[in-house]
Amino acid sequence: MPSSPRAKRNPFPTNWPSRIIWAALLAYLVYALSLIDISGERVMAGLGHGANMLGRMVPPDFSRWSLLLEGLLESLEIAILASAVGITLSLPIGFLAARNMMPPWVSWPARTLIAICRSFHPVIVAIIFVKAVGFGALAGILALIVASVGFIAKLFAEAIEEISLKQVEAVRATGAPFGNVIIFSVVPQVLSRFVGFSTYQVDSNLRNSTMVGIVGAGGIGGTLFSAFQRFDYDFVAAILISLIAVIMAGEYFSTWVKGVFK
Repeated sequence: MPSSPRAKRNPFPTNWPSRIIWAALLAYLVYALSLIDISGERVMAGLGHGANMLGRMVPPDFSRWSLLLEGLLESLEIAILASAVGITLSLPIGFLAARNMMPPWVSWPARTLIAICRSFHPVIVAIIFVKAVGFGALAGILALIVASVGFIAKLFAEAIEEISLKQVEAVRATGAPFGNVIIFSVVPQVLSRFVGFSTYQVDSNLRNSTMVGIVGAGGIGGTLFSAFQRFDYDFVAAILISLIAVIMAGEYFSTWVKGVFK
């Protein structure tokens, strides 16, 4: 008795398009590796240099604690000010970018602004502001404000687009004005996520304040870069340990804030 066509059907058919894509990616990976100057000798030499550098970092030198503290405080000030202004600007921009709350002629310009802010790394933006306003903390604050708007406003908009419109329609049915609709129907649904996004951005700006300082935008980054240039690795270790301590403190603070708004 001949088997039915259903019995002969392969339950796991070959996905040729997927295989072709993976084969192309693998071929490109091999091609890219062939263009990069990677060799066993270079890797072994790098490991030796790295071990030598780590050896010179021990013990860390905290004798210049005043210089270290000054740089850390400036980085902290840059991160907090940039986060406060960036988050404040991101709230209305994110709301304007939400396609379920705004018409296309409003949401698309807002989304374009967000995309522009996200197009460049904070270090590149910091270089631009250093050229515009000069060296110092102001350039770092402006650069991190741009980075904050690009990241937070996008997440705010996506969070608003995921809310339940039933609550919005219920508040509108009471005849409430537009501002009350936002306060009583939109904000309660996204408040906890807004707090989480904001605390993460503060933590991110704490890290980025070090990077922008390397290009002259204030903070501990300039001190760290100078220490590397002088091969002062024991002081580099002290700076890195201090940065880790600040980031960990920020992480505990973020966890506490999230717990308060749960």
